[in-house]
Amino acid sequence: MNRRPVFLITVLCFGFAFFYIPILSMIVYSFNASRLATVWGGFSTKWYVSLMSNRQVIEALMLSLKIALVSATIATILGTMTGITLARFGKFRGRMLFTGLVTAPLIMPEVITGISSLIFFILMADWIGWPGSRGFTTITLAHITFSMVFVSTIVQARMLQADRAIEEAAMDLGSRPWQVLFDVTLPVISPAILSGWLLAFTISLDDVVITSFTTGPGATTLPLLIWSKVKLGVTPDINALATLMVLTVGMGVVVAGIVMNRAEARRRADERMAYRSND
Repeated sequence: MNRRPVFLITVLCFGFAFFYIPILSMIVYSFNASRLATVWGGFSTKWYVSLMSNRQVIEALMLSLKIALVSATIATILGTMTGITLARFGKFRGRMLFTGLVTAPLIMPEVITGISSLIFFILMADWIGWPGSRGFTTITLAHITFSMVFVSTIVQARMLQADRAIEEAAMDLGSRPWQVLFDVTLPVISPAILSGWLLAFTISLDDVVITSFTTGPGATTLPLLIWSKVKLGVTPDINALATLMVLTVGMGVVVAGIVMNRAEARRRADERMAYRSND
């Protein structure tokens, strides 16, 4: 009879408690009626009501969502192309350099990425007059550069695990490479693509360091707004705002998990039907 790894379970419980108890405390104190974030003054939802009428918060939220949607979508397209290239094209001239350029933002500190992006945009403005001002465009480009790495890594790992015989069978049946890509390869790696998009969206939505270097006047994202408010002290409205972000991201993860599980089950059912028809 095997003994339960009591020590490992205990460490795991302490680890989860360390991460999630502060989040639960923040959610509880977001319903605090007191203006002091750490002094309980009774249950109240007034901070959520005040957030809905706060124009500064609404504008920052809309800007963050626009940047996250655009950057995650473009980063997913570029990252998927990169992951497929690295997984399927084998050795080619310049592969080592290409791989280094792709993975460089992953190992560099965000401060270095932010500073280099800022210098690049300043030089471009001096040489060709673009960008005229830093804001939505510059933040989005910087986020694409940083988050594309994560998408390409996820897609490449999924491509290496995928059964290449399915693609070869489609080619033998007369499908062109583009047809194989859209009809076979992309459906097989669709869970990885969706996971990469969600990761890129989350990274863009909560980024502070890179955004602070590439933003300009009038372009304040939600994380920067929260950071500026926290400098003056944590208040219940910040707890309410952070709670809404946690709940939104959590719901997105749950929905994405359900969609990916259904897509994976459908794909496996199609594979079983294909194998039975071949037999």
